[in-house]
Amino acid sequence: MSILIIGGDNISHISSMLKDLGAKSINHWDARKKSSAPRKKVPSSTDCIVMLTSFLNHNTMLKYKNEAKKKNIPFVCAKRSISCVYSEYIKIMGISNCQDCYANCEMKK
Repeated sequence: MSILIIGGDNISHISSMLKDLGAKSINHWDARKKSSAPRKKVPSSTDCIVMLTSFLNHNTMLKYKNEAKKKNIPFVCAKRSISCVYSEYIKIMGISNCQDCYANCEMKK
């Protein structure tokens, strides 16, 4: 699973959590510059988009939300906290227990 995270500066703790949940690759756009963020195209290999809403303007959020909808890509909006991202991610991805998770951890065995 490939995840695109848009927003935020230091996302190492969020990346680690998403990798624990089965993400194979994580792309991160900090979207710090208003002029550059809305011009980027979502990579074709993206399986999920996570937007950290505390760091984005409305136009950027709307653009990527609409693009995700057109491409039928799961779209997660959350604040920057790891607990908020976790709870929104499992809700959107439909993970209710270990059998639904993409991770290949010890709890499944």
